[in-house]
Amino acid sequence: MPKVELVYDPGCPNVEAARAQLLRAFAVLDLPPRWQEWSSDNPATPEHARGYASPTILVDGQDVSGAEPIDGEASCRIYATNDGLRGTPSVREIIAALGHSVAMLASLLL
Repeated sequence: MPKVELVYDPGCPNVEAARAQLLRAFAVLDLPPRWQEWSSDNPATPEHARGYASPTILVDGQDVSGAEPIDGEASCRIYATNDGLRGTPSVREIIAALGHSVAMLASLLL
């Protein structure tokens, strides 16, 4: 099972929509919906999850949209999708990242 993480800022209005996108992606792949959430203002957030704008979805430590963490203040994030600018990654991007991770795991088991 891929390691999925949602990095968010508590003040970002797009967090609930990101959770909904995750649920849709897991459902399409018929995977149990499991992920860890990290708040950008929590000192317990691990180093690898710091510096991302909100919301960011990581699969096995990689941003589903290919972004890198940045230095600076917490902020909301905008995604360029086929449907225009959005506050969350597309379900297609999440599925691609999850599918890639599942395929990599399967190849290790074969």
